[in-house]
Amino acid sequence: LCYQEGVAVIPWSPLARGRLTRPWGETTARLVSDEVGKNLYKESDENDAQIAERLTGVSEELGATRAQVALAWLLSKPGIAAPIIGTSREEQLDELLNAVDITLKPEQIAELETPYKPHAVVGFK
Repeated sequence: LCYQEGVAVIPWSPLARGRLTRPWGETTARLVSDEVGKNLYKESDENDAQIAERLTGVSEELGATRAQVALAWLLSKPGIAAPIIGTSREEQLDELLNAVDITLKPEQIAELETPYKPHAVVGFK
């Protein structure tokens, strides 16, 4: 809809709060302690794990990081203006900027998108 109306989209948290940057079963202090974050993905955890698994496969195929491939996928979508990314180290930013040089093949995009199911809206009510 936004693209059809000429409205750019600025995605927030395109790396799913870091969940797409590391092996799926790996946890962090933030993942364990952030109550809001826990609820964001609680209902879709099993489905998201499938996507993360495919993301790992495509990133290995390309010799890129998971984060780079996730951003490359996002940037392949029409109407995306500027994803809002967060980093804690300068080298992470350098890594993410390299995503603009990755072009995914249609079959790689399909591989990443096939298991996707839209997330329910969660948060403040």
